[in-house]
Amino acid sequence: MKQAVMTAPGIITFQDVPVPEPGPAQLLLRIRRIGVCGSDIHVNHGLHPYTKYPVVQGHEVSATVERTGQGVSGFDPGDLVTFMPQVYCGTCLPCRTGNYHICDNLKVMGFQTTGAASEYLAIAADKCLKLPPKISLEAGAMIEPMAVAVHALGRLGDVKGLRLVVYGAGPIGNLVAQCALGLGAADVLITDTSEHRLGIAKACGIRHCVNPATSDLEVAIQAAFGPDRADAALECVGVEATMTQAIMFARKGSIIVVVGVFGDKPKVDLGLVQDRELQLRGTLMYRREDYAKAIELLVSNSVRLEALMSAHFPFDHYAEAYRYIDSNRDKTMKVFIDF
Repeated sequence: MKQAVMTAPGIITFQDVPVPEPGPAQLLLRIRRIGVCGSDIHVNHGLHPYTKYPVVQGHEVSATVERTGQGVSGFDPGDLVTFMPQVYCGTCLPCRTGNYHICDNLKVMGFQTTGAASEYLAIAADKCLKLPPKISLEAGAMIEPMAVAVHALGRLGDVKGLRLVVYGAGPIGNLVAQCALGLGAADVLITDTSEHRLGIAKACGIRHCVNPATSDLEVAIQAAFGPDRADAALECVGVEATMTQAIMFARKGSIIVVVGVFGDKPKVDLGLVQDRELQLRGTLMYRREDYAKAIELLVSNSVRLEALMSAHFPFDHYAEAYRYIDSNRDKTMKVFIDF
C-alpha cells in the first residue's frame, strides 16, 4: 500500500509498505478521507513545536472497517468510523484521573507518532467510534475538529444561556461558534479579518460577525450584548493580536479559553489579567464524551458543515493540498485528502 511521508517541511514522498494485519483488539481501517487542519499546516511550514521529521500525518479521519482483529465486538466490515488519535500511557496521574487527553507522555498520531496517511491503518478498536451511515465521508472527517470545539466549550462548564465572543472564524472558530449555539449558548459574536470567512460564519447561522480591521470591536461587542458585554471569550487563532484583543475586551472577572495553537510565543498583558481578575484557561484535544457529543450535534443538524468544505485533493497529490491552502489562505476552510 502507499504511505505519504513528510520528510522535511513542505516535502512529501510516497513509499510502499505492507498492508498491516489487525492484531487482537484492533481494526484494520480503509482510510477514506483526511482533513487538513491548522496544526498540520504548522508542520508543513516547520513551525509545529512538538513534531519531528519524518512524520506520517493524518488525524482528522473517516474510514471504513476492512477487517476486525481477534476479540473485537461492536464493529463489522463496512462500518463507517472515525478515531481518536491520542496515544497515552494510562499510568500517569492525568490518565489515572480520566484526563488522558493531557497525559504526561501524550503522543498524537500524525505528529509524534504515525498518522493515517496510508491506504490502510491498523488501530485499537477502543479508539474508534462508529458513525451513523447517513453521515458523509467529509462530515465524518470533521468529527475530530468538532470534538476540539466541544471540549473547548466544556472548559467553560455549561454554556447554556451564555453570551460568547469567538476570536477567529477559521474552521475551529466557526465550529466553536456553531457548537456553542447547538449546546444552548444565548448568542455568539465571531471576529475575523477575512470577509470571506465571516460570510461563511453568517451562512452557518452566526448573527454577529465582526471584522476588527474595519469596525470598532469594543463597540461591536457592546452593541451585540449590551453594556455587560460577553460572559466569556474563546481565542481560536493562535496569534498575539487576537489574544491581546481577547484580554483587552474581556469583561472583568470573565474567562478566556485559549483554543488556538500558537506557532510564535505571544506577549500577553498579565497586568490586565491580574487587574481585571481574568481567568485564562487552556484546552487540549478532547475526551471520548466530546466525540460523542460532536456526533450528536451533527446528527441533530445543530451544525452546518457543507459551507466549511473548501476543496478535495487525491491522496497522490497530498503536497498540492498544502500549496492550495498557502495560496488561498483567507478563502480556505477545510481541505480534504481523498482515497
